[in-house]
Amino acid sequence: MTTAVEVDWTRWTVVLLKPDCVARRLVDPVLTWVSTEVSLIDQRLVTPTEEQIFAHYADLLTTRRHHFTWVDVAADLRRTYVGQPVGIALGHGPNAAPRLRDLLGHFDPSHAGLLTIRGRFGQDSLHQAQAEGRLIANVIHSSDDPAGAEREFEIWYGPSLRHLLTPGDPDDCLAAPARPR
Repeated sequence: MTTAVEVDWTRWTVVLLKPDCVARRLVDPVLTWVSTEVSLIDQRLVTPTEEQIFAHYADLLTTRRHHFTWVDVAADLRRTYVGQPVGIALGHGPNAAPRLRDLLGHFDPSHAGLLTIRGRFGQDSLHQAQAEGRLIANVIHSSDDPAGAEREFEIWYGPSLRHLLTPGDPDDCLAAPARPR
């Protein structure tokens, strides 16, 4: 009988490269920036199902639903994601989720600093999205915290790919290179 190895989720993050990122062919430049903060263990393009997108954005469909009065969240998630390719990447390193969240920048690209991914590559704004009755297109998502990383790993990778959670060097990413400019 094999014993399951306990995963230290503080060292993991799941990255979702949104449809706008893939359509604009930004996967490689965005992942180059991501790799300045975490080691990329896996990356792939997938076509999400409605079930995956609704699981990933469950908070928008339930607890945070009242924040999105200008849009039918479920309909917009279907329109934006279902049948559209997205990038998925698995990142590893010390304090992976918070380190990467800092690099992403503000959720509204028009408020994100230029030395962040959303500030550099984002073209949308919350104001524009609200005026058009849709969710904001902001290039990238990453896990908020260790619990989010575990939940998102199950959504995008699942139990059959748990072997990916055994990287070689436990001290990787301690000295990340400078961010691209």
